[in-house]
Amino acid sequence: MDLSIIILNYNNKNLAKELLKNLTEELSLPYNFEIIVVDNASYDGLDDIIKEKFPQVKFIQSDKNGGFAYGNNLGIKEAKGKYIIIMNPDLAILSNALEVMYQYMEDHPEVGLAGPRLINADKSIQYSCTRFPDWRLPFYRRTLLSETKAGQKWLDNYLMKDINHYQNIYVPTVFGACMIFRRDVLSKVGLLDDRYFMYMEDLDWSRRFWENGYKVAYIGRAEIIHLHRRQSAAESLLKVLRSKTARHHILSFIKYLAKFKGKKLPPTV
Repeated sequence: MDLSIIILNYNNKNLAKELLKNLTEELSLPYNFEIIVVDNASYDGLDDIIKEKFPQVKFIQSDKNGGFAYGNNLGIKEAKGKYIIIMNPDLAILSNALEVMYQYMEDHPEVGLAGPRLINADKSIQYSCTRFPDWRLPFYRRTLLSETKAGQKWLDNYLMKDINHYQNIYVPTVFGACMIFRRDVLSKVGLLDDRYFMYMEDLDWSRRFWENGYKVAYIGRAEIIHLHRRQSAAESLLKVLRSKTARHHILSFIKYLAKFKGKKLPPTV
């Protein structure tokens, strides 16, 4: 098996349906590939859609919503491909991005994990590769501090706005909305850490790839539309603390800091 594609669903059956149509009817992938869909206990009817319209797709029903890492790990454990791609259901592939990603991995055996250039529906760039953050991350990503001069400077550096996002380059981290990796390195690197429910799984994983001697890459020449819109960061601290997703973000970042406390950042070249 050349390629395994994993889609994690949680109450997004319509988006998942469109992505499956995209992958099975609109693209002609020159590989022996499989598609695995994991439902994170949303029970939203996606299984019936797959049975009726996409019988070639393997469906895994999780009996609990264990979060991003937990759900994707269920799919990874079943995957047979030389390469595995994790995809959020809110993606649209209107180019040869998957072939570009696959060929990049073939040509760069030193790379264990990589992500494409994600763009919004209006074709603007979503900054989906970053440098390793410090303790200021939740404050500059989630509060009005992002609008300060210091906040803007920190965010521009964190989001790597100084690089050419249309070129391929090694980067410290890539975002989890779409990632390709080598299945045979998991025995060394390990699965996604399911102690995180939401957020930081991709940061943690990218760091572990580097620590285990594999490079992480941003494939700027592979373009994929990501329909997700991040919540506004321009909020008061009180409003942030009332937001469930913001609380998950902060809690996961605390777990990340505790996990890597006292450890030096790995070199990323």
